[in-house]
Formats: sequence, structure tokens, C-alpha cells
Amino acid sequence: MPRPRLRDLGVTIGAYPPGEHNAITDVPGVRVGHKTLIYDEPRVARTGVTIVMPREGAIWQDNAFAGYHSLNGCGEMTGLPLIEEFGLLTSPIAITNTNQVGLAHEAIVRYGAGKHGGFAWKLPVSAETYDGWLNDIDAFHLTHQHVFEAIESAAGGPVAEGNVGGGTGMICHDFKGGVGTSSRLVETPSGRYTVGALVQANHGDRDLFRVDGVPVGREIDARHTPTPWPEPPKGGSIIVVIATDAPLLAVQCKRLARRATIGLARVGSVAHNGSGDIFLAFATGNRVPADAKAALELRMLPHRDLNCFFEAVAEAVEESILNALCAAETMTGYKGRTVHALPLDELQRVMAKHRAGSRQA
Repeated sequence: MPRPRLRDLGVTIGAYPPGEHNAITDVPGVRVGHKTLIYDEPRVARTGVTIVMPREGAIWQDNAFAGYHSLNGCGEMTGLPLIEEFGLLTSPIAITNTNQVGLAHEAIVRYGAGKHGGFAWKLPVSAETYDGWLNDIDAFHLTHQHVFEAIESAAGGPVAEGNVGGGTGMICHDFKGGVGTSSRLVETPSGRYTVGALVQANHGDRDLFRVDGVPVGREIDARHTPTPWPEPPKGGSIIVVIATDAPLLAVQCKRLARRATIGLARVGSVAHNGSGDIFLAFATGNRVPADAKAALELRMLPHRDLNCFFEAVAEAVEESILNALCAAETMTGYKGRTVHALPLDELQRVMAKHRAGSRQA
């Protein structure tokens, strides 16, 4: 049985309602696929790849407006110069480990060439965080076929979280981390839209960890649940993908991507020196054919209507990180190292104690 998500524990983040699955797949047409590699021979594998596929797989021919933000650049996300230049996402998004971000990039190009006869610019998005504490990262476990399988498995509906796909070997706030997702519904004068987020969480110190403002990490400290290392590194990384079905242009997507910093900060990250904190947002509310030969008719929400999107992004990113932590299970990997899961009974105890204190005050 999978571990419960944050809301299953009675903890609700923010004011906006989630979508049906509380996942990035609540954005119409967005699919997610994972390929998870866990084995000990011939070398220890605790790794994988996660694919975010917009437009039900038609992103190759029907691009989407996109923008990005780098909070701290000690990381990699390929394809960003093209997004900066054209404001368009032209491929699926792969998220994997540091050593194989290039392989995932190449695999998407190969898949696009084989299945779609190629695609514009051939500069896809591939992102990474470092899993070398639990995974023998220099064994280069991931293959093109693994990426192809993640692409083929991409589906809508509920999304597997925690120790899956690219998040398999990740560590977050000195607990087991990984993949997490969440969504929000927003109402505007132009209609209702969905905002979804997916994170690969591999960042943060224990003593900074907060849940809905409660300093949980100070109470579930190393005396209660051991940390993976004698002294935490001032680094780690997080990749955030934000999706919406609203008719936003590239500059507005960039504005959404910046707001991921707020959700990240609420959980307790300050983007330390060695951290790679890179965020990508795309919007599917306009059709942008890759082979367009005439002027396009586009729609755009007024900038003044974006406040609810900014709030929704902050909430969805915050909850995505917490869902990753709730879903992830204790893992032992490379060199016998063990990373413990966030103890959910203790999380509930701490949250209940602080709520009781707030009521008394």
C-alpha cells in the first residue's frame, strides 16, 4: 500500500481547491510517466526518469508557450536558451539524475525522430538533481530504452509519488524525498482554469523544514529520525514543472515560474550555494502549431488576473514538496547508506500540538 498523501493526514495547504487528482495531470492533456530502476547487481541502482508530457503527446507538433526561472543555478535544465528566445516548449520534459541529463535529452530527440519524423529545433528539456548518495551514479544505469518506456507509459489521472522515476534516489530536508505533485483550481473573469505542479525534491536542511508554517524539522530532529549524513551538505536541488490550461503568453509563464520560489520558501528552502533550483512553466491555452505559416490568433489573460495564478502556484508547489516527502519510503542503497522516510505519525503529532497551541492562544 502506498503511504498517504498530505491531505490524507488531515493537513490542508492553502485556500484554493485542488483538482480531481490533486496532481499536474488535472491540467487537461498533461500526462506523467515514470521509469524506476532499483537493483543491487551488478551495481547499485536507485534512480530513474520521470516524463511530463503536455497536450496528450501532441507537444511535438503543437507547441506551448513557456517560461523559466533559475533561483540558484547549480543545476541543469537543457533547452532553456530556446525557451528564452522563442518562449515555446516543443517537447516532453524529462527529469532524471545529474549524470544522465544528457542521455535523457538525446533519448527524447531519438524518440521524436523515430515516432514523429523529427520535431522543430530538436532542443528538448531535460533536467536533473543529484542522487549519488543512494545511487551508484557513475554506473550510468539509465538507457535510451528506459526513457522511451517512461514516455510510452505517460498517462493522466493519479500520479505515483515518492521513490519513483527520477525521484527514486532523492533526499529532501534530510528525509527521503522524490517526486511529488499537486494542483489548484482558479476562477477568473475569463473562466475557471487549472494550475498543476510536479517537483523532483532533493533539497533542504532538517532544521529549516516547515509544514503549513509549523517548524516540523526542529521537532523531528536527528535524535528522533537519523539524518543521512553527519553534517548536511549546503546544497541539494529541486526541479519544478508548472502547467496550466489558461491562455497565457510566454512572459506570463515566466512570471508563474518565478512564483515557485514562494512555495519552495514556505517549506523551508533558502536556495543554498550548491543548490540547483530551476523552475519551468508552460501554458496550453493557445494552439501554436510547429509548422505554422501564417499569423496565429492568440488569447491572453490580462496581467491583473494573474494574482490567483501566483497564489495557486505557491500553494501547489508547497504541497507537491510535502506530498513527495509523505509518499517516499525509507531506502537503503549505495554503500549501505540509509535515508529514513518522514515519520507520518510524528508529523501528525507535531501538527496537532501546534494547532492546539494556536487555539489556546
